[in-house]
Amino acid sequence: MANTSKLYKEKTTLSVVAEAALIAPYQPLYNDSISLLMSSKSGLSAKAALDFLSLSGFTREEFQDTFKTNVKTIQNYASNASKLDPSLSEKLLKSFSLFEKGIEIFGSAKTFHQWLNTPSYGLGHQIPFDLMDTFTGISLIEEELIRIAHGDLA
Repeated sequence: MANTSKLYKEKTTLSVVAEAALIAPYQPLYNDSISLLMSSKSGLSAKAALDFLSLSGFTREEFQDTFKTNVKTIQNYASNASKLDPSLSEKLLKSFSLFEKGIEIFGSAKTFHQWLNTPSYGLGHQIPFDLMDTFTGISLIEEELIRIAHGDLA
């Protein structure tokens, strides 16, 4: 993995109010471990993936690399009102939770997205975004955000 910032295409950014509005419907679904488990097993609507795409500022390629699915497939599922499988649902909910923490710490999804694409000392100088494709990686990023929130940067 490279130790330099990744270049990414900047999308139109959302206001903090719009970011909060995108996260709000999903908060009760990941609020605690049991809610996360039950919501994941039930499957999220495909609209959740599109909402996350809007919130995160990820390019289509970044989204596809992270979630191992095609945006076109998600759009087809959304138009058919289909549900996502439990694994993808869980990863999306954990990602919503991660972005909620990131926005709280960095002030906006855009700034958090920039941090995700910058090598992090606490993650062994790895680029956090490169870790988001696994549940363990998301957990490591969450732990790093907690350290940052508490001023533990060394």
